[in-house]
Amino acid sequence: MADTVLHEVSDGLATITLNRPEAMNALDVATKAALREAVESAAGDTAVRAILLTAAGDRAFCVGQDLKEHIGLLARDRETGAGQTMSTVSEHYNPIVRALAGAAKPVVAAVNGVAAGAGFGFALAADHRVVADTASFNTSFAGVALTGDSGVSWTLPRVVGPSRAADLLLFPRGISAREALELGIANRVVPAAELRAEAEKTARLLAQGPTVAYAAIKEAVAYGLTHSLEETLAKEDELQSRAGRSEDHAIAVQAFVDKERPKYLGR
Repeated sequence: MADTVLHEVSDGLATITLNRPEAMNALDVATKAALREAVESAAGDTAVRAILLTAAGDRAFCVGQDLKEHIGLLARDRETGAGQTMSTVSEHYNPIVRALAGAAKPVVAAVNGVAAGAGFGFALAADHRVVADTASFNTSFAGVALTGDSGVSWTLPRVVGPSRAADLLLFPRGISAREALELGIANRVVPAAELRAEAEKTARLLAQGPTVAYAAIKEAVAYGLTHSLEETLAKEDELQSRAGRSEDHAIAVQAFVDKERPKYLGR
């Protein structure tokens, strides 16, 4: 049986591919465990300077929880009284989102098809989303009598605003690639046939960039969302001092003086 998650590293770029196209890359137990392992490994690997998250096939990026498997697990819980089925949020989804959003390196999501439920959440946890013009998004949770998970209650309001986020969660519907671009869910929409090449180009550009500065940018933006201006100014001072001591900064300044393109070391 083929691996449900593929993970390869090349020239500082970790490419993680959901590989259940026949199931629209739905998340069964094995896939969730493999995805968590791959994302946490890439986030913690100092040789990795950017992460590309994508999926096999052209129908779906990820439709979220594998509901066929889920039905069986719910039946088991009813019979045993174990009540463990929904532990998947704390055991799998939360760690995946933490690793994507908290990685000290840029994360690019190449959304090739439907991104629904947890699949939508994973895409939102990325720093940059390149989306095929045939792709779509859907919160989906209320459609199966659930609330949002995979970070959507935090990420979606910050992308589209709290009122619109509540509407999208209360009334799940398909969001086209064009509308996703208008809402800010997609950063860029490209023809489906060009998606992988364009997303990989973007991710490789980031992998060759000033890694220390990128990590500081992610940390500063996340910090600023929940702190005052004064606190954020102090955090910027701290992070700028760190970036200013990096080899990348020295390389960038020298390259500017020499009128050359900097070749960053990622440290």
